[in-house]
Amino acid sequence: MLIARQKKEENIIEYLLYMFQIEDLIRAHQLDADLLYEQIIEPQVQDEKLAEEYRNWYTGLIRAMKEQRKEKEGHIFELHEVQMELFYLHTTLVNLVKDKNYAEAFNKALPFITEFREKSDSKLNDVDLAVQALYMKLLLKLKGKEILKETEEAFDAMRNMLVKLAQAYHKMKKGDLDFFNNN
Repeated sequence: MLIARQKKEENIIEYLLYMFQIEDLIRAHQLDADLLYEQIIEPQVQDEKLAEEYRNWYTGLIRAMKEQRKEKEGHIFELHEVQMELFYLHTTLVNLVKDKNYAEAFNKALPFITEFREKSDSKLNDVDLAVQALYMKLLLKLKGKEILKETEEAFDAMRNMLVKLAQAYHKMKKGDLDFFNNN
């Protein structure tokens, strides 16, 4: 909850990746708030008031996942909204504003995104696919799997693109993104 809030304010891509993990954590605990409380919250959070806030946060996420039928896979609507905002911003930066810095990062990542799309037979847009690829990398690292040098290069290109997109996103949210001065 606290980490999610901080990440949402500081790096929207890290927020998405973190929330994807939280959704998977909830699924691993059979969408059971009591089980999450016993195994995750209670052992780590000593302050009772804070522990109750965490319990309520997880309970809200569980409720959303059930209502939106995301018990087995997929992401809650709140995360989809963020993903759509990022895609619209991406499209604006590339096609309308023609932001040189972002376009350069995107063009370096595009061959890897295309390759990842082909291998995964995905219909996701370029931004969602890059985020999904980084989530896959995170899962591979958590499992202790080796990542080949070529694959790491692909992840780095996508990560760089997403870093620039996240920076533009936060500027946009603060009202500091100047679409007319993008050199």
